[in-house]
Amino acid sequence: MKKIGITGSLASGKTTASKILSSKGPFFSADAFVKKLYAKVSFRNLLSKKFRLKKNVNLKHSIRKKISENKLNLKKLEKIIHPLVRSEMKRFQKKNRKNKFIFFEIPLLIESKLMKNFDIIIFIKARKSLRIRRFINKGGNKKLFSIFDKKQLSENKKIKFCDYVVVNEKNKKILKKKLLYILKSYE
Repeated sequence: MKKIGITGSLASGKTTASKILSSKGPFFSADAFVKKLYAKVSFRNLLSKKFRLKKNVNLKHSIRKKISENKLNLKKLEKIIHPLVRSEMKRFQKKNRKNKFIFFEIPLLIESKLMKNFDIIIFIKARKSLRIRRFINKGGNKKLFSIFDKKQLSENKKIKFCDYVVVNEKNKKILKKKLLYILKSYE
């Protein structure tokens, strides 16, 4: 079994890359797992309590606002979410240990010092102007992009820990060709 980590900067195309690679084996998405957490009433109640929010508000919107107002709220949120994500990653790995490849889409893989957990790490790269445009198209704004982007290490620092760098500035067909070329050497 090869454990392949997919990471990259904010809105670089990690999810798109992961979906392409999922044709070669199961993949775990930290972002998708967090989205499922937000759907759970117990998790929503925990966040409402920790951030002193009314229970019937748009939780994600309210937390984004709290983060925009005070960057320390991002650390507070990460202390709640990151242990849950790591636990789910371990469960996923155990469940899929008989597969040739298993993929993990982890936005903060390097920042969280998870490199030793993977056999191969692929960094998805895109220029900042394109990443901002993608982030805004998904409902974000420039201020929030800036806060999240500053939380991450620079691309140059992250790339040092990665086995491959895939530039994702064209289309999905080109991205797919690049990713599948990498996997061919491990088949």
